[in-house]
Amino acid sequence: MPNPREGKVILGVNVLVLGYLPAAWQSTRLHPHSFIDPGYWNQIGEVAERATLDAVFLADGPALGDPSYDANAGRLEPVVNWSHVAAATERIGLIATASTTLNDPFDLAQRLLSLDHVSGGRAGWNIVTTRDGSAARNFGLPDIPARDDRYDRAAEFVDLILALWESAETGREVHHRGRFFDLDGRLRVPPSRQGHPVLLQAGGSAKGRALAGRRAEGVFAAELTKQGAIEHYREVKRHAIDAGRSPDSVKILPGLLLSLGSTEEEARRRSDELHELGPESYSVQWLSQAIGYDVSRLDLDARFPQDVLDAIIDPAHAGGSIGFRQSIYEQIRATGPTVREYLRQTRYTGSGHGGFVGTPEQLVDHIEDWWRSGAVDGFNLQPDVLVDGLEVIADEVVPLLRKRGLFRHEYTTDTLRGHFQAASA
Repeated sequence: MPNPREGKVILGVNVLVLGYLPAAWQSTRLHPHSFIDPGYWNQIGEVAERATLDAVFLADGPALGDPSYDANAGRLEPVVNWSHVAAATERIGLIATASTTLNDPFDLAQRLLSLDHVSGGRAGWNIVTTRDGSAARNFGLPDIPARDDRYDRAAEFVDLILALWESAETGREVHHRGRFFDLDGRLRVPPSRQGHPVLLQAGGSAKGRALAGRRAEGVFAAELTKQGAIEHYREVKRHAIDAGRSPDSVKILPGLLLSLGSTEEEARRRSDELHELGPESYSVQWLSQAIGYDVSRLDLDARFPQDVLDAIIDPAHAGGSIGFRQSIYEQIRATGPTVREYLRQTRYTGSGHGGFVGTPEQLVDHIEDWWRSGAVDGFNLQPDVLVDGLEVIADEVVPLLRKRGLFRHEYTTDTLRGHFQAASA
């Protein structure tokens, strides 16, 4: 295993359009059309680049979210959006999430390689499978395929994408006959300065972790406890070794939800106020979506029933994210809260992705602790209100990391793959 105390921390920002909390849209610094305002997106890219961050992430939106609790129900297509931001930036990595369940491999290979080419080698693809039935119906499908089928399709999809990207460099046609795809052809898009986009993976199931070890260069993980993160870290690195790769070739980057303040009290007050500005049903609806169970049916003042906890970790369960369910399960087992207590607790500790409420100094302590413990290679930070939180990261968090020798003072590379590799040096 690589020594986690060598190299530098990798930092990205998961751009949840306006912020991860539903009340983010109420910021006085935003307007009703911020999410489609070119100036807003350029500002995000420019501030992230000023902080010398490794990358910004943006998810696709194959289904319309519930506007009663989802502040980010509307969003732009990430490849097109990042192509715009690429023109306003020079170094920051631009990572687009795109599903292997609802995309066509030839079309997606062409779009992503086009972004990589026009950005000068700064593109990345965050590989996901889609679990939302409403998204399937947007694509004319009656429902989402079973989980095992989704991951089998994802494995073939990724292999085919890589073959198509290779065809852009060699000029040789791809002739593929598989369970899910038949294809004869090659890409006409030229390769980028980094060859092809960096691959990241976001699934937490056993098949997702195996795919990450075999193919991914980064994992957008969901971790709530340090011990769980250490176990995940070691598991994916072992998969990489089994695939004949260096364990350092795949970077583990959990999401971390942030509410920051000049004091811990101020940060908690900010978190409380932002939660209370949102609809009361938000926490219940979000947790229901995350674990694939209707939490509104539970007694809020009782502990979680055993059958619900069993459903949370059942890989065959149709709804929710395996990675989120596993991390939530660990957190509930560790603290034994009532449902109401857990919903309150998630304001500060996160639900699915870990949460952090405190000062920039305390956040740097947390990042350093997990990094030196061999739990992570870095984090994807997710501010409560993006336009505010990103500036705090740039102006306060990053300088503190630099003082401790944990983060770069300036870019030494100009491709996303270069950023990842430089972090190991």
